[in-house]
Amino acid sequence: MLIDTHTHLYLEQFDEDRSQVIQNAINTGVEKLLLPNIDLASIDGMNTLVKEYPNTCYAMMGLHPCSVDADYKSVLNEMKSMLDTQNHYIAIGEIGMDLYWDKTFVNEQADALKIQIEWAKEMNLPIVIHVRDAFDEIFEVIDPLNDENLTGVFHCFTGNSEQANHILNYGNFKLGLGGVLTFKNSGLDKIISTIDLKHLILETDSPYLTPTPHRGKRNESQYVNLVAQKLAEIKDVELSTIKNITTQNAIEVFKLKLD
Repeated sequence: MLIDTHTHLYLEQFDEDRSQVIQNAINTGVEKLLLPNIDLASIDGMNTLVKEYPNTCYAMMGLHPCSVDADYKSVLNEMKSMLDTQNHYIAIGEIGMDLYWDKTFVNEQADALKIQIEWAKEMNLPIVIHVRDAFDEIFEVIDPLNDENLTGVFHCFTGNSEQANHILNYGNFKLGLGGVLTFKNSGLDKIISTIDLKHLILETDSPYLTPTPHRGKRNESQYVNLVAQKLAEIKDVELSTIKNITTQNAIEVFKLKLD
């Protein structure tokens, strides 16, 4: 079995064939699909999927850094209310900082991240971190908050070896690997080659970041197999080893209870 630990299956890109995309994943051994939230508008579609596919789809709750604006505190209050009254969320995510497009709300992003990390610690849930052009800023937030109660994953990891080691030194974090691992000139293969498999989980971030050879087309959860194959090649191990270890890692970090 494989687990796609990060897919935005509720987005409009899947409106025409969502059920088929889920079946494609299951048919290729990707049996669990973990859904990170983005904003208030994405919650209903995400929760509908969990109700329709209760043994396949699992929801998270969080405010994506690109959705943070001047009104972020009222949005967070609504999300926290849902967390307090609904018990099916498996993680706080997708949260973090993104300074690639816009630095207008950098302080608000940092504060939103702090608030949501405190939720996670209070509720004993892992966090799913999005970071783009913001590793230093993320570390500045997490370093003083990290303790034995904080767990999670840095999703779509594309940092360098020093940044990877900083994350792993937190003690309870995994690195999420997706389609970028298959990109010819990403350089990520060299960094990941030095990291123990016990620290790694697999994802797609679909519909984005489609792995080779489908790059440029819509990504979907079945393609997590391509990431697994690339990781097996990098590590020079059997594909079954990659599937077994990364799946167990995902079960561990997200505290998944499998039937």
